[in-house]
Amino acid sequence: MTAIATSEAPVAVRPAKARGPAAELVVRLFRDKPLGALGGVVFLIFLVCGLLAPILAPHGINETDLHHRLEAPSLAFPLGTDHLGRDVFSRILIGAQVSMIVAMAAASLATVISLLIGLLAGYFGGRFDMITQRFVDAWMTFPDLVLLIVVISVVGPGIPQIIGVLALLYGIAGSRIVRSAVISVRGNMHVTAARAMGAGPVHILWRHILPGVMPVAIVLWTTRIGAVILAEAGLSFLGLGVPPPAPTWGGMLSGAGRTYMYLGPWLALAPGLCLAVVVYGVNVLGDALRDLLDARMRGAR
Repeated sequence: MTAIATSEAPVAVRPAKARGPAAELVVRLFRDKPLGALGGVVFLIFLVCGLLAPILAPHGINETDLHHRLEAPSLAFPLGTDHLGRDVFSRILIGAQVSMIVAMAAASLATVISLLIGLLAGYFGGRFDMITQRFVDAWMTFPDLVLLIVVISVVGPGIPQIIGVLALLYGIAGSRIVRSAVISVRGNMHVTAARAMGAGPVHILWRHILPGVMPVAIVLWTTRIGAVILAEAGLSFLGLGVPPPAPTWGGMLSGAGRTYMYLGPWLALAPGLCLAVVVYGVNVLGDALRDLLDARMRGAR
């Protein structure tokens, strides 16, 4: 019997492609924090609806038809009509666009301000830190709503003014959180080694300290989005927000929603529920990200 030697060529096995940090965070969010993932999906839906509001809106925001005034929700008008016969669903979509623009811009600018002040105060310390923190203390003594009303009354209503005021309000207050994170990071060995090797403050702040405080900045950004949405709605409710004819959720609550809420409950329920759902979604998303990004929390790995 002749033995036949068979040789099989080794099959090359491709290593599994490693996920990036963002993809890994998303996977962990859906796997470990389903409620937070649901909140992120809800916020993403509102964000997309706001961006595509002119396309998704079936009617014009100021298209009046007195023959259909105060109609209950139907197939033609999914959320009913107001006292002028305008489609509430279309106005809700445009209001989502205004809220998302203000929220994203103001929260992002506020996070940048918090990072700038917190990084400098936490890293340099000393007299600069003391002066900065006393200014932050004085700033935080003013009630948020009162400060917003005073400033908006002076500079006038409008989207740029609201974004700037809200960014300063929450950016200066949030710098204390970033400062605490910087103080905990600047004592790490890699920061000390970089300083011993002659690295300058800008290099150390950009390459060694900023990456260490980015998880805190991400969580701060998500929490600021919900706060900005509520603040903008409060200003619009008081008549100091985005001026007409642009519809806002707060303006819809204070105008026809409050006047005709007994004849058409949907006028108040629609913007109120949108505010509650989107803010709740952002808050649970922020809580989930905090658990996943903070190494001291139980949910982190």
